[in-house]
Amino acid sequence: MSQNIIHDEEDLRFYITFESDDAELTYTYPETEVMDFDHTFVPEDQRGQGVADKLVHEGLEFAKSNNYKVIASCPVVEAYIKRHKEYQDMVHPV
Repeated sequence: MSQNIIHDEEDLRFYITFESDDAELTYTYPETEVMDFDHTFVPEDQRGQGVADKLVHEGLEFAKSNNYKVIASCPVVEAYIKRHKEYQDMVHPV
């Protein structure tokens, strides 16, 4: 499995390239200094290996390092934040 997470700031996504397809975490900027993580996709042949968690971690660390608040529109991101208390103070009040 490829471990190289690429942040494509023009396409607003974090992704890992696999032979079959890219795994990705997409986001938008609905407000200044707010990232809305809205979609996670992992190719079927890569599921169950922690790929989504790696992408979400990378996205949240980027948000944290830039002092952004986050919105977890994607259920995968929401579940990750619930499991990792260190990110809960970053959640933007909706």
